[in-house]
Amino acid sequence: MSLHFVERGAGTPVLALHGWTPDHRLMLGCLEPVFAARPGFRRLYPDLPGMGRSTAAPSIASSDDVLAAVHEFVDKQLGDEPFLLAGESYGGYLARALTRDRPSQVRGLALICPIGTRVERNRRTVPEHAVLHRDPALSRTGDARFEAEFEAMSVVQTGETRRRFHDEIWSGLEEADQVAMARIAQRWVLTADPESGPPYTGPSLILTGRQDSSVGFVDQFALLEHYPRATFAVLDVAGHNLQIEQPGLFEALVNEWLDRVSPLAGSPGPPGAGR
Repeated sequence: MSLHFVERGAGTPVLALHGWTPDHRLMLGCLEPVFAARPGFRRLYPDLPGMGRSTAAPSIASSDDVLAAVHEFVDKQLGDEPFLLAGESYGGYLARALTRDRPSQVRGLALICPIGTRVERNRRTVPEHAVLHRDPALSRTGDARFEAEFEAMSVVQTGETRRRFHDEIWSGLEEADQVAMARIAQRWVLTADPESGPPYTGPSLILTGRQDSSVGFVDQFALLEHYPRATFAVLDVAGHNLQIEQPGLFEALVNEWLDRVSPLAGSPGPPGAGR
């Protein structure tokens, strides 16, 4: 299938995978503030099947099928070219599986609020939702559905976090194909665990929010053994959208990951790079 995507810049490819039901605007908002000051990277922001402007035929009926569509996208857009990979939430789950399948082609892996080792929602170790900062002058927009979603997910509730939540996350949530989402959700767990292959030894980054009531931060700690070059950070005053709630720390840590990756990004891979 053909995935809709947005492309920015030129140079070392960076593939960015958004989470469950938003679209490419989530990762665009995450990463473009970083790359605005770092030329030399070609950023690819696809919409996953059934999300954004990417359709999902009835044959797309599981996370395995979504992963296969991402592999097809890589084959079409990048071939055997080395690339950097970033994934958020469900996109982080897929990114880990993509890295398992293409360990020498993925030159660096960044995971933002990824699903941890417990994939099913009812098995995750998560804190209760908490609002740690709310601007007392913040007024409601009048859109009850939007306000309910924003308040249910946001740890920091200000005019700026609400604006970014609306533009980068809510806008995608509204476009998701709910029939396709329900179909895929029936077989949501990948058949093969993303960490079923050898440890991934490329420079990695795992960012979690201390107040993330969606995926938490505890279940991700177990990933460290599989990613021996990973920086692992738990950001306080941050929930599932930590890039919005702690933008300074987020951008600093992503920049540090890029510093570690950059010497490797253009080097040739070993024989058998790719799948």
